Amino acid sequence: MNQLPPSVNLLVILLAIWTIPWKIYALWLAVKHDHKKWFVVIVLLNTVSILEIFYITRIAKKSWAEIKGDFRDAWKNFK
Repeated sequence: MNQLPPSVNLLVILLAIWTIPWKIYALWLAVKHDHKKWFVVIVLLNTVSILEIFYITRIAKKSWAEIKGDFRDAWKNFK
């Protein structure tokens, strides 16, 4: 079995670190706003956070300041 180069492994790890918080946040907003169809689409599609960011900013209508505050609050609660 062929091993992937370390740079590919690093890229996959970085993409996961970038994608997971956006996906969780978008799913939380979809549930909060009762957007069932959006929830299913976000769960099923992996778009490297493009769809998630679109949903958060356009559909859920969150400003970047609100997003930043929510991520900051989540990080404080995580610690």
